[in-house]
Amino acid sequence: MGNLKEVLVPDIGDFKNVPIIEVLVKPGDVVKQEDPLLTLESDKATMDIPSPYTGVVKTLKIKVGDKVSEGAALLSIELGANAAAAAPVKIAETKATPASSTSVSTEQDKIVAAPAKAEHRDLGPQPPPRLPATPEGPQLAHASPSVRRFARELGVDLSGITGSAPKNRILKEDVQAYVKGELARPRPGAGFTLPEMPQVDFAKFGAVESVPLSRIKKLAGANLLRNWVSIPHVTQHDQADITDLEAFRKSSSAETEKQGFKLTMLSFLIKACVTALKAHAEFNASLDKSGENLILKKYYHIGVAVDTPEGLVVPVIRDCDRKGVFDLARELADVSRRARDKKLSSAEMQGGCFSISSLGGIGGTAFTPIINAPEVAILGVSKAQIKPVYKDAQFVPRLMLPLALSYDHRVIDGAAAARFTTYLCSVLSDIRRLLL
Repeated sequence: MGNLKEVLVPDIGDFKNVPIIEVLVKPGDVVKQEDPLLTLESDKATMDIPSPYTGVVKTLKIKVGDKVSEGAALLSIELGANAAAAAPVKIAETKATPASSTSVSTEQDKIVAAPAKAEHRDLGPQPPPRLPATPEGPQLAHASPSVRRFARELGVDLSGITGSAPKNRILKEDVQAYVKGELARPRPGAGFTLPEMPQVDFAKFGAVESVPLSRIKKLAGANLLRNWVSIPHVTQHDQADITDLEAFRKSSSAETEKQGFKLTMLSFLIKACVTALKAHAEFNASLDKSGENLILKKYYHIGVAVDTPEGLVVPVIRDCDRKGVFDLARELADVSRRARDKKLSSAEMQGGCFSISSLGGIGGTAFTPIINAPEVAILGVSKAQIKPVYKDAQFVPRLMLPLALSYDHRVIDGAAAARFTTYLCSVLSDIRRLLL
């Protein structure tokens, strides 16, 4: 049996009746010299009381909320066989410095004040602290008051950090490393955090099967989530009368089929969108990194969503303003085939100015497409239907194409979006406008 040593409150300066705000050990814990045992906090300073011995904590004589002064008994430690001769640590060095907000704990917990301050200044706006899973969640984190205060200033939940000091104690360096990692990680949105999805054991309700997502869906899912929560989406709906355009497309199909490709409505949509983009330059733009400037593009590269067995991909057709409808139809057929064969290069899916997602060949009446950042708008196209349209004092059957324009409301307001879709509908209704 080793010697039983009692640990007393060391010289803490002129402070008396200092409250204990955290007890860092419990009976049975093995501690080493200078391991923190508990934390005191006065109105002017916080301090950790280190262990003067190496051994096993036997009894605690205090609890959180108790007030102690110099010489008060805190706990007892049983020295181990190899630690019986260990000399007590000179704990007088833990004297608090008045008006100091820096913890005077172990050497690992010390940090140069100036770099810490600079690091905090450079971090910029941070999300608010996440709510704990249980009421006592954050209080269970092993960290000194100064580290807790530092984390609160940065909006960091300590329960999500693993400390690098003994007993997983969290240091300021750990908080800083966590913040740097979070800033580097793609986030669903700035200024807030999302609650975690509930974890459900679906097997308890019936038979299930786990099927991994394809690589394309994993990549697309992360980008879609980012775009949806970080861009203020608004969708403008409209309908274009494509009766005459469809008649022209069908009359020209025989010619294109002889040339080995199909003349689709999508090729006309691309050409019509280019015409509309030229007339409404803010739609052919992107926000710069600061979010304070709009980059107006002088080229017209259109992204086209292609449905593949592995998921959705968006190849980009370049310089659409310089190509005719037949050229676009031929290129669309080529990129669609290569997309389904997984032969597209990454370069072929970059540099888009505006995207089109067409579900007309499948069905549906309307949907809300998600903007493909850094673009500021995307056009969704649903299946055309014959509808009665009041024209020349009577209702006549017309082929109407549903359009859904999702736009970034930071850049585009509702009036501009309505003008864009109105102009686009006029172009699609009269194919002669494609020549203008």
